[in-house]
Amino acid sequence: MLGNEVAADVVRRVAEAELGDALPRRWAHSQGVAVQAAEVGRILGKDAALMVAAGILHDVGYAPRLAVTGFHPLDGARFLRDEHGADERLTRLVANHSFALLEAEERGLREELASEFPLLEEPLLVDALVYCDMTTTPDGGRTTVEDRVVEILGRYGDDSIVGRFIRRAAPEIFGAVGRVEAVLAAQPR
Repeated sequence: MLGNEVAADVVRRVAEAELGDALPRRWAHSQGVAVQAAEVGRILGKDAALMVAAGILHDVGYAPRLAVTGFHPLDGARFLRDEHGADERLTRLVANHSFALLEAEERGLREELASEFPLLEEPLLVDALVYCDMTTTPDGGRTTVEDRVVEILGRYGDDSIVGRFIRRAAPEIFGAVGRVEAVLAAQPR
């Protein structure tokens, strides 16, 4: 069972098995997000391990064998729940990472996502995963949230589903990243 208490190496093996060979760039991004998650863990207390698990697994739904709906947050969360009995908080984080409900709406999947994996009512935890994802490049390096949004728009195009979503979500993404940066700045290292 994958969850808050599971060993990081088990979570990493699951993600690598699905993404490593099939989608090496996506795997590099996921590893970079996990590094950010480990650093952000200092503001999350008992949820630090959960954030690392969510970071490494957030894009697992891109794996070709898992892409049932073609919407990676939903496909990934279902995989974690159904094949691994993952903790509910982990599946809800994966399903809703980086304002996925807005993209689900673009895809006609909002009600399905919201009913199956309701958004966690833990704002700092939700914001922290947005921060980790949206300050990590596709190759796993660090970036600014502004540059990441520009990169996503450039990769997918303004008129694509992802382009429309990211333009709508950008203010929310910037807000989440700003809130996490403020908490990080207020904490002693």
